[in-house]
Amino acid sequence: MKFVHQPVLAGEVIEYLKPEPNQNFIDCTLGGGGHAQEILKLSKPNGKLLGIDLDPEAIKASKAKLKAYQQRVFLVNDNYKNLKQIVYDNSFDKINGILLDLGLSSFELADPKRGFSFQTSAPLDMRFGQTVLTASQIVNSYKEKQLSKIFKEYGEERYSKQIAQEIVKQRREEKISKTDQLVAIIEKVYQNKPKPKKIHVATKVFQALRIEVNDEINTLKKILPICLQLLAPKGRLVVISFHSLEDKIVKQFLKQEARDCICPPEIPVCQCNHQTKVKILTKKVIQPTITEIKNNPRSRSAKLRVAEKI
Repeated sequence: MKFVHQPVLAGEVIEYLKPEPNQNFIDCTLGGGGHAQEILKLSKPNGKLLGIDLDPEAIKASKAKLKAYQQRVFLVNDNYKNLKQIVYDNSFDKINGILLDLGLSSFELADPKRGFSFQTSAPLDMRFGQTVLTASQIVNSYKEKQLSKIFKEYGEERYSKQIAQEIVKQRREEKISKTDQLVAIIEKVYQNKPKPKKIHVATKVFQALRIEVNDEINTLKKILPICLQLLAPKGRLVVISFHSLEDKIVKQFLKQEARDCICPPEIPVCQCNHQTKVKILTKKVIQPTITEIKNNPRSRSAKLRVAEKI
């Protein structure tokens, strides 16, 4: 199966990263190498790129795509949460820009073995790499309240409680191990309820499970301050999120780091000694154009935020 990944907001990413000759960049979520290729074109002759992806298939596809730049590319099959160690291991320094694209590739969605999609019958897996936890384990072992909380917080699912209740009821009769079993449960809950207009009724639950399986929210919270620490002065952090909770985390983090004092309002005299670390370059969030959404419907929920290290 061919690895396919259409980079989202490609022009905007390059505009804000602003690669120049001989500069160094990190693509924490390499995918098929689309963003990386453009960065390498503009950072020649000696600019380097460190590309990271948890999916070994993404690394394989990017290695082929970026073959012409192999002397300037370092590809690492790992989780970007280990960024600090990866940078150290590869002696990668003077970093002028870091990109975090938090979306899934078309390949990952379409691969039946992974269970990301609700379009076919597949194992309930949803792992990016070879982590221990799977979606099946969550669905069959988490308590009802845990399931409901995940669906509500990570999926913004309107009927999170009812779906959690139905899952617990169904798993008493048989193990829920396939995507179509879970879809049937969700469709049963939605049977006499208003359905979302633009997405399948299972979309939000599947999204929530994927986030839980891969610990995406905690990883994002941990990686943002590490990125700032690693960037050189004037270096830029570009983040593309696809979920309102992710975007909220990025927005709040950048807002905090763009201020000096971050003490609560009730403390009249600053005690935190916090200093401004970034200048926010996107006063308003950047979103795909109508044309891009038409050409790549999966880009519709993308939101891009950028900050420059002071």
